[in-house]
Amino acid sequence: MGSRMRVTSGHSANRRSHHALSEPGLSACSNCGEKHLRHTACTNCGQYRGRVIFDVLKRANRLIAKKDAKAKAKQDAPADEKEKAKEDKTLDVESLSKR
Repeated sequence: MGSRMRVTSGHSANRRSHHALSEPGLSACSNCGEKHLRHTACTNCGQYRGRVIFDVLKRANRLIAKKDAKAKAKQDAPADEKEKAKEDKTLDVESLSKR
């Protein structure tokens, strides 16, 4: 029966030499000059290959409105939770008789 070969740390390091991460390919936007990922629309101006893909101002306004609505809901929620907790703590005659 043959003996198994040893794997030294140098051998492992040689194998792992190809595991390095590479930087993403960035391109400059032809409209605003901002760097963006290749084959995707520019997040700064919303254009791709000279065409407007999405309206940046409309998207920003929608995100701001969504964030405001979420903050408002968060402020209203704790008051509702406190009221529900108070309602849960109050006991009826029926609930006391069941205990």
